[in-house]
Amino acid sequence: MGKTTTGSLNALEHAVLLRDGKILDMVRRAIQHRQVILAFQPVVQACPPCQPAFQEGLIRVLDETGRVIPAADFMDAVEETEYGRMLDCIALEQGLAELARVPDLRLAINMSARSIGYQKWMAVLHRGLDQDPTVAERLILEITEHSAMLVPELVITFMDDMQSRGITFAIDDFGSGYTALRHFKEFSFDILKIDGEFCRGIALDPDNQVLVAAIVRIAEQFDMFTVAENVETEADAECLRGLGLDCLQGYFLAAPSITPAWREATERKLA
Repeated sequence: MGKTTTGSLNALEHAVLLRDGKILDMVRRAIQHRQVILAFQPVVQACPPCQPAFQEGLIRVLDETGRVIPAADFMDAVEETEYGRMLDCIALEQGLAELARVPDLRLAINMSARSIGYQKWMAVLHRGLDQDPTVAERLILEITEHSAMLVPELVITFMDDMQSRGITFAIDDFGSGYTALRHFKEFSFDILKIDGEFCRGIALDPDNQVLVAAIVRIAEQFDMFTVAENVETEADAECLRGLGLDCLQGYFLAAPSITPAWREATERKLA
């Protein structure tokens, strides 16, 4: 029995390594051929008139067939590698360029705490801020709760420096990690995005309703703007509105798009 179990584990480990190796190859090729793009998803005001408060730029890569691959399919495999840092650089570079092109755009870009110590990423950030003085106040940097807790002191210092230049910070996937309360107080995030596991199906889940209500109260105490992620039904949207969320994000409101409305409007003008 012991040999069978060990053999099964080895086979599983081998399958995981093989899968991750294929993902790394796909990401490497995408980076090499500049087949990395942003898809934009609006974060919408919870209450009428339910207008977009800002957009989130979500990293995507194209595989060898040109198919758009979402971050969920590759980010875990590359997060701790050099490719993860390179993708952060490309996402930030494209996000800053979009902000420079669209003067009234407010845009959130995801980053890893690991990228704070990555010289190329910091160079992209400072170059973008220096080239357009309006960008900082329209840029939101999103850091997942898990990532922020890897190097909390470094994140706190970085946030203090960048907030003084006008950049807004969001803690992403809140509730999925293990944020120490002392660090939560010190981080001074501006926006709190509640992990989608708490929001999906919340209309039929009294336990998650209590948890989300508690998170909203915490956010209010620390003067943080709240966003519910992965809102997929009207019933969930109504429930979250009732719990006091400021904004909603998810497929019920709008799917991510690589051709956002403002680009279509610009193309019509040029035509």
